[in-house]
Amino acid sequence: MIFRRLTFSFIFFFTTLICLAQSTNQAYWSYIDQYKDWAIEQMQQYHIPASITLAQGLLESNAGRSSLAREANNHFGIKVGSTWTGPYVLRDDDAKNEKFRKYKSARESFIDHSKFLQGKRYQNLYSLGQTDYRGWARGLKAAGYATNPAYAEALIRIIEMYSLHQFDTGKYHSQKTTTNKQTDINSEDYFYSRHAVYSGNKNYFIIVEVGDDMATISRNTGVSLRKLYKYNDLPRDYTPTAGDIIYLQKKRKCASREFRKNPIHIVDVNQSLFDIAQLYGIRLESLCKLNGWSEPQAVQVGDILRIR
Repeated sequence: MIFRRLTFSFIFFFTTLICLAQSTNQAYWSYIDQYKDWAIEQMQQYHIPASITLAQGLLESNAGRSSLAREANNHFGIKVGSTWTGPYVLRDDDAKNEKFRKYKSARESFIDHSKFLQGKRYQNLYSLGQTDYRGWARGLKAAGYATNPAYAEALIRIIEMYSLHQFDTGKYHSQKTTTNKQTDINSEDYFYSRHAVYSGNKNYFIIVEVGDDMATISRNTGVSLRKLYKYNDLPRDYTPTAGDIIYLQKKRKCASREFRKNPIHIVDVNQSLFDIAQLYGIRLESLCKLNGWSEPQAVQVGDILRIR
């Protein structure tokens, strides 16, 4: 059943520990979709798990929306330090007017992040396996990357919530390529040149892009319109919005095993029960049953839902 409205202080503590990145909104998936290939590229060159790079980018830059990311292209909160000779911006952090590195582009920030983690204090991390994202997250905190005591758990939660560990093998999609110089905008090859196929909770899904409609998604994925609506708990008059998650198979009855130790979700701003069901790949009916409801109900910020 749902646990209603925690006290403010407990909400703050619990949210910091478990729920720093629970924004199930277009910005998070758009960020992942935009930067996943760079994270994999850096992993292949520097052996830093792509999931860690993406999770740090999401957390440090608020999915690219922080002023530091927008004005200085700094996606990882890296300060100037003793070796930096480039431009910088001032921001209040642990102290007032601290100096943060400024980059010409987001790509330069991703590259510098990898080089930054080559420093002596992080060398022990490279003895971990490339898929050991939990070890990397805890190692980054232990090495002093951030002062937030919940930093490691926040990274782990982001990785598991958004299935970022699927990128650590570099084999995250069944995307098709074409050798044609020009591709018909209505062709299947064109569709898959714009859409990666992700995996999560033993399912596959795509992220809606601008210009998509349900008929186009159905035609190119081979999943009938009837099934797409049913799999995603959608009404027949639903119009997809960029950043939406569309599952290609029937969703599960509960969240994946990664959440067995923390089988809850704290409702964030502008989240509906449907949003939460889509985020974890859970059938809406099953999410209701997990919380003792016979039918969907409205939720409020701070509400705690069982997801497993």
